[in-house]
Amino acid sequence: MVFPKRFELKSDSSEPTPVGIAPLCAMAAFVGIITGVGAVVFRMMIGFVHNLFFLQSISFDYASSLFTPANPWGAWVIAVPVAGSIIVTFIVATFAPEAKGHGVPEVMDAIYYKAGVIRPVVVAVKSIASAVAIGSGAAVGREGPIIQIGSALGSTFGQIIKLTPGQRITLVAAGAGAGIAATFNTPLGGVLFVTELMLPEVSVNTFLPVATATGIATFVGRLFFGPAPAFSVPDLTPLPNALGSGAFTLLLYVVLGVLTGLAAAIFIHGLHFLEDTFDKIPGRYLRHMLGMLLVGIAIYLLYRNFGHYYVEGVGYSTIQAILGGQLTGAALLALLFACKVAATSISLGSGSSGGVFSPSLYMGATLGGAFAGLLAHLLHIPVSVSSFAMVGMGAMVGGGTGAAMTAITMIFEMTRDYDIVLPMILAVGASLATRRLLVRENIYTAKLVRRGHAVPRGLHANMFLVQRAQDVMETDVPILSAETQLDEFLIRPENKGAIRHVVVTREGRIFGVLRINTRMRHQLAKSGMGVSFGDVAQKNFTIVRDSDAVFDVITRMSRRDATMALVVSPEAGRSPRPEHIRGVISKEHVADSVAKTVQIYPS
Repeated sequence: MVFPKRFELKSDSSEPTPVGIAPLCAMAAFVGIITGVGAVVFRMMIGFVHNLFFLQSISFDYASSLFTPANPWGAWVIAVPVAGSIIVTFIVATFAPEAKGHGVPEVMDAIYYKAGVIRPVVVAVKSIASAVAIGSGAAVGREGPIIQIGSALGSTFGQIIKLTPGQRITLVAAGAGAGIAATFNTPLGGVLFVTELMLPEVSVNTFLPVATATGIATFVGRLFFGPAPAFSVPDLTPLPNALGSGAFTLLLYVVLGVLTGLAAAIFIHGLHFLEDTFDKIPGRYLRHMLGMLLVGIAIYLLYRNFGHYYVEGVGYSTIQAILGGQLTGAALLALLFACKVAATSISLGSGSSGGVFSPSLYMGATLGGAFAGLLAHLLHIPVSVSSFAMVGMGAMVGGGTGAAMTAITMIFEMTRDYDIVLPMILAVGASLATRRLLVRENIYTAKLVRRGHAVPRGLHANMFLVQRAQDVMETDVPILSAETQLDEFLIRPENKGAIRHVVVTREGRIFGVLRINTRMRHQLAKSGMGVSFGDVAQKNFTIVRDSDAVFDVITRMSRRDATMALVVSPEAGRSPRPEHIRGVISKEHVADSVAKTVQIYPS
């Protein structure tokens, strides 16, 4: 039987030889340095565009945690996002259409479907397009672009060095982790983000390069931005000291987790609904300009009624105001949550370039703060708005992205508040469970599934690889001489319609193997009688011991382009004879072994 190429175990001899772990870590270190510098340059580009568009000044300084001053344009600030949309659409449509959107799905697509190949032009296009989008007021984040930029740098380096696909993918993941770590000053979060969402397998060979790139990128970022966390928070006590009230407060955090899970589901559905809606509008320029006009109106109305633009850009100023206790009104926070969901969905749905991580932080902070404010107003419970806002941030990120460990770790790194970890764990768990009940895919994989590109929902240990050959082999194997006639064998009742694996011998030695299936039966029916096993036996088999690990069996079959492995007993020696054969292993047996171990985790 001829197998499709994608199922063959044969290795591609044209692929380069893998490099050692030390050279790969050295390459990852270089990627970390470049990505760290890239994150710095990217933030400067955002500052330049923002100052030019909103303040009519030439400057690279931009403190995203501070509110933008009143725009000299007045009501014409509505046109600022529209002007940015024209530039973004031209850049993306002309040079790299894959730079559209929030970036992470494109990186995952490259990892799982393109052997880690990302066009080098994406680095420049994503940088410029996202800087213009964020700087001109699009309600998107800066982490998605820098993840895609770092991944593209890793891929480009891997292509120049001509690494194997697996090691190129490792550099892509390393660039992604480096990007998010340098952006948020969260090295642990960067490593976990890659581990949960991007690495097809986790081992020393993949973890060390990722950790190296992430650590170095964080160091580079701190050289420019300092060691301070992304957000400054006051001293908080998220849980009361009394046992009963502490347990009740934990329950409230779980309720918040359920609410953020519902909000994450709404965000995912809303984003894809608006993508489909805007796609019906003819002309990419028209649809993006219309979308950003709506965003421009929103930021102007918020400014006129509440004193700040609030939803423009990454939104860190609003998050910082909530965490610092300057913004506590439940009604306003609920309104800002709804506005951010709409503005981000419209921005990305109409064609902008930017991430969803920062908007998720914003949504979680406003929703958590609004929930705490509502509790204080209706039930007169002395809860901390800042604490609930922080937990809401993690719950929204964990629920929306599916990266639960990343969300918990990153919020801790971004606030340096250890006391918030326990409430965070409970809320993130509740959020993720709620979102999965409502929407099976997360914000990243949903976009890939819509393309028909499914990715694994979790990492599984290759448990089948530690099985022994005798655990996988088929033992019902006829051992027949080369002179035996095929038609005589096939008319036996036990062989009718069954797939059989046969070992063929000649002069007391192993001569070949044969896999008899429906296709072969049809071919034999056309060719007539008189065909012996010696005429059709295949020589592409290999010999393995019954105690060999399945991993070694697969490796041997791949290297020798074998369709079948003959399992022999330990006393066989170097020249096994037919009487030493205990069974056979074919590709079907390997696949069955994989399926059985995966069934342990049916999700």
